[in-house]
Amino acid sequence: MPAFQLEEATIENMQDAMASGEATSRGLTAIYLERIAQLDKSGPALNSVLELNPDAVFIAERLDAERRQGKLRGPLHGVPVLLKDNIDTADGMHTSAGALALADSFAPEDAFLVKKLRAAGAVLLGKTNMTELANFMTAGMPNGYSSRGGQVLNPYGPGRLQPGGSSSGSGAAVSANLCAVSVGTETSGSILNPASRNGVVGIKPTLGLISRSGIIPITCTQDTAGPMARTVRDAAILLGAMAGEDPADEATRSCGGRECGDYTRFLDKDGLRGARIGINRGYEADFTEGEKRLVSEAIETMREAGAVIVEQTNLPHVGSGSSVLLFEFKSALNRYLARLAPHDPIRSLKDITDFNNRHHEQTLKYGQTLLLRAQYETSGTMTEPAYINDRLRDWRRSREEGIDRLLREHRLDALLCPGVTDAAAVSGYPSIIVPAGCREDGMPFGVAFTGTAYSEPALLRLAYAFEQASKRRTPPTWG
Repeated sequence: MPAFQLEEATIENMQDAMASGEATSRGLTAIYLERIAQLDKSGPALNSVLELNPDAVFIAERLDAERRQGKLRGPLHGVPVLLKDNIDTADGMHTSAGALALADSFAPEDAFLVKKLRAAGAVLLGKTNMTELANFMTAGMPNGYSSRGGQVLNPYGPGRLQPGGSSSGSGAAVSANLCAVSVGTETSGSILNPASRNGVVGIKPTLGLISRSGIIPITCTQDTAGPMARTVRDAAILLGAMAGEDPADEATRSCGGRECGDYTRFLDKDGLRGARIGINRGYEADFTEGEKRLVSEAIETMREAGAVIVEQTNLPHVGSGSSVLLFEFKSALNRYLARLAPHDPIRSLKDITDFNNRHHEQTLKYGQTLLLRAQYETSGTMTEPAYINDRLRDWRRSREEGIDRLLREHRLDALLCPGVTDAAAVSGYPSIIVPAGCREDGMPFGVAFTGTAYSEPALLRLAYAFEQASKRRTPPTWG
C-alpha cells in the first residue's frame, strides 16, 4: 500500500484515511517522526522540535487498537499533536520553557489541557522549542531562541526570515508539516505573531476558555494556550478539544458553559456576507509596503465576499509602557515552581537567576535583564500602586474604551487587525489570525479577526469564510 500523503493533510483527511485502512495512527506518527528527522534535525534543520515523546508510538498503537474495536474518541483520535515546551506533561518529556535551569524538570502531572487532549485521543508527539521563558527573560532576545533548544528557523527562509515568537517552534512545526496541529501559548502576540510569520492559522482564545493550569506562566491575567493549524477547521477542532472548565483555574469558571465541544459547526463559507468588519489601521505605520498591499487585498476579498467594510475603527497601542507583565511574573512563576517535586532544585525565580549566573556561558548569551528586574524591583505580591493602576487602565482602554466601544458604536461583527495587536492580549479577548499571503521577501503575513469575550463562534465563521475565499496559505518549499 502506498504511503499516505501527509503534506498539508487535514485532520479530516487523516480520519478518512484511518477509517478506510489507508493509514493508521502508528503510521502517521512514524511519517511525522521521519519528517522531523529529515527537516528539523537535518536538511534545513528548522530546530522547531525540542523533545520527542518516547511513548508516542505506543500511544498511537493503543489508539489504533481502540479504532479496531469500534471505539472512537472524536476527530482527534490518533492524530499527532505537538505541544509548546511550557505545557506540562506527566510522561517521559521535560517541561522547561526552553530554560537550561529547568532542563531536567519533570512535571508532577499533566496540564489540564493535556488531560483533555489525551481523553480526545490525540497522540502527544513531542514538545516544541520556543523563545526562552516565553520571551520574558531579557530585552533583545531573538524570537525563537532558547538556551536549552537553540534557534528556531522559519521554514520559508531558514536563517534569513525570523520565525516570530514566542510559540516559534509550534508555528514552524505545523507549517512545515511536522505534526497535524500544534498548541502554542500567548501573553501578548505569542500565538498570533508566529502564526502570521509561519503562514498558519492561530487562535488566541478568550482568557479562561482554556485552562491555564500546568503552564509555565508570565502573568495571571493575560496567559492562555491556543491552537495553531494549517486550516481554520483544524484549529477549530483543536480548540474544542481543549476548551472547558477546570476546577483548579478560577478563570475558566467565568465561561459559564460558553465553551463548545464542536466549534466546526460555526464554520460557514458564506460567513462574510452581510458581516460588518471594522478595519483597525492603528498599527499601519509599522507595516512594510508589501504588508500594506496584502492588507488591501484581504479587505477587497472580504468586500467581494459580501462584507461591509467600516473604516475609522482604529485601536491604539493600549499596552505601551504598562508594568503589568513585570509585576505579575514573579508571583505567577514562583507559584508554578513551588508545585514541582520537593527534590527539584529550582523552586523560585531567584533560583533561576542564580542558576543562570553560575552557568552564564550557556544561559546568558543575551542576558537576563527582565528576570532580574522582576526579582529585585517587584514584591511578588502585586500590591504596588503602579501595577494596580496599570492593570485597571489597560483593561479599561482595551475593553470598554477600545474593542467593546468600537464594536458597539459601529455595529461591528468583528475588527480586522492586520498583523498583531496588543488590545486583544491586554483585554483577554479572542483573535483568530489567517494567512493573507507572502511579502516580496517570502515572509508570510496574516490578518486577525478580533472580537469581544467569548465571540469565538462569530470569529471562526468570519475567519473560515475569508480562508475559503482567499486560499492564501502556501506551504514552504525545500530546494
